Amino acid sequence: MFRGIDEVDWASMEHAYGSAADVPELLRGLASPLPQDRETALDGMYGAVHHQGDVYDSTLASIPFLFALAGHPGLPDRGGIVELLASIGGSDDGETLGDGFGDGEDGAGGGQGAEDPGDDNYAMARAAVRTGAAVFLGLVTDADPEVRRAAPSALVRFHDEPPHVLALLSERLRDEQEGGVRLALVESLGLLARLHGGSTAPAVDCLVSLCDAPHDPGLRLAALGQLASCAPDRLPADLVPTVVTLLHTRSQRIRPSTEPVRTSTDTLIGSLRRMRPADEEGAQLLRTLHKALGARTTDRIALLKGQLSSRNTADRCNAVWMSAGLFRDWRAAYEEPVALIGEQLGSDEERLRCAAVSVLEFLFTLAAPAADRLAALVESGTDSRRRGTATLYRPLKALARCGDARAVPALAEVLRHPVVPNETGDAIGYLGPAAAPLAPLLRERLAEVPLDSPDTYDRAVPLLRGLGTLRYAAAVPEVLRLLHGTPRELRLREALVKALARTLGAFGPRAREAVPALRELLTGENAVAAADALRSVEGDAEAVLPVLLGALAPEGDQGSRRAAAEVLGRMGATAAPALAGLRHLADSAGVWERTAAACALWEIAGDPEPVLPVFREAWRHNPYTRGTIAACLVRMGVAGTPVHDLVRTELASPRRHRARSGGHGSHDVLDDELLLRDCRTTLGTA
Repeated sequence: MFRGIDEVDWASMEHAYGSAADVPELLRGLASPLPQDRETALDGMYGAVHHQGDVYDSTLASIPFLFALAGHPGLPDRGGIVELLASIGGSDDGETLGDGFGDGEDGAGGGQGAEDPGDDNYAMARAAVRTGAAVFLGLVTDADPEVRRAAPSALVRFHDEPPHVLALLSERLRDEQEGGVRLALVESLGLLARLHGGSTAPAVDCLVSLCDAPHDPGLRLAALGQLASCAPDRLPADLVPTVVTLLHTRSQRIRPSTEPVRTSTDTLIGSLRRMRPADEEGAQLLRTLHKALGARTTDRIALLKGQLSSRNTADRCNAVWMSAGLFRDWRAAYEEPVALIGEQLGSDEERLRCAAVSVLEFLFTLAAPAADRLAALVESGTDSRRRGTATLYRPLKALARCGDARAVPALAEVLRHPVVPNETGDAIGYLGPAAAPLAPLLRERLAEVPLDSPDTYDRAVPLLRGLGTLRYAAAVPEVLRLLHGTPRELRLREALVKALARTLGAFGPRAREAVPALRELLTGENAVAAADALRSVEGDAEAVLPVLLGALAPEGDQGSRRAAAEVLGRMGATAAPALAGLRHLADSAGVWERTAAACALWEIAGDPEPVLPVFREAWRHNPYTRGTIAACLVRMGVAGTPVHDLVRTELASPRRHRARSGGHGSHDVLDDELLLRDCRTTLGTA
């Protein structure tokens, strides 16, 4: 397996962490008799030699040895080596390889996302894996079922004779007895059809035949999922009822896994294995189908309702996780599935309750149909609240985020404990006037924050956010105590000063006793924040304009220029001296600076001509700017008509505006719902 390995000049090569001199040790570790060593070595290969999909010279040099390991009969854990080879070779159809964990539509990891078009390492890796792909032919009949599961996909991706591959997969489907391998073969048939189109029409015919009895429910679900992704016109008209029936039938037949217990090393791969769902096979079957159905939200909602009505806890848990990708990526009416997810909060199964809370937590106001169940869970204290930690009790956070006043008593209880979680201030912000009773308690707790402790910032900021949200100006003395009393060498002092200034600004004119302190900050690191606060408290444009004009200067940092533009916009016509600087900023390279400057230009001068071109370009090229732009368009009224085509297109889109951004943020659903609200208001359809 390792013939010639010591003749390779590994020390002259590199991987993600520098010299590749340790690669021979990793490769030999893959053949270790100890399972822990094999898992650690595989984790090292992914973590360094193939870090986040990158291909280094050491990655290329490893390929022959990986093929030798994969083809060595009897060597344990070769399935993982086959998957590693397939990942190094790249994904020709944009699909990711590996475990497939995650709750989004597109997933992350695997693939060649970091590929540099000017770097030929990726092309060389793809060619090297294609050259060795004949090894995969023999692995589809290997004695190890894990190898037989991994081999079909690799064979489809890299073998150059699709008809031969199709014939082999069909033959194996007839002879294979292990259920997991049969599912992998079906998935590979679908992949073959997607990659090679019309030249593999028999693959589609084979999938159609597998959708019917007498095949077992799991195999039929797999075939339907693959058919949905490669030939949706061949799906049965009664797809959803068929899938729900198959799901329930499969659940009644499912047996505990016969796979050996895996090692529990402290590695990424070990962590992923421990995170696998209770019914991993069922999760993958439904994930495939949901992803393939894409924008067919009516079918997907009906499918979720069917999954959530199952008597099987694992089915319902899978449904909850499936819902996350749907809610985050697509716009639809979700009251019914959200209410059903809320029902899961009453389950005795902790895994199911945790899954439901995790989904409801990022839905904000869309979680309202589940609010009664959330409130009951919060009031019952069924789950551990981990008091005294830096994390807010998640059901309580979800309840507060949907604006339900029943969160207030529980938040008051949180505020009475020594450590106030950082999310508390934000949670209070979603409750509006209902949270007013919390203000005196927030003030009391702020008075207890030590002035010179390493955790002064961590303890003060959640309280400041809450007080600022509630505009509780009675707390000005406590805010000034921190502003004047904290030593200059305090950890994160400048960040704390910015938070203090923002809180004073939120209090408005009722914080006039803070004016001298804010004026002192106008020459420091937090000058823009202090100017904004002074503007709010005192309303003296002459005092703050010099600071804000200075922050607009080209030599300033981008964050300060953007912040200054936003403050100037809030000042309105009194900021007219800043128009020249804002026009220059509106032509700058940074999209956020341009957007902030354009908004300020409208607020100050009321002239749409220099504003709308900036909005159009930013809207098209950075979806994250759309919320800011739409809010400004609401204020512009008919003056924004020339860009209303963008607004109409947005409202007509079934997909959330951040769905293709390459990841999911905790506020993506909320921000999209706010964008839709402002778009409707702009067009007068709210």
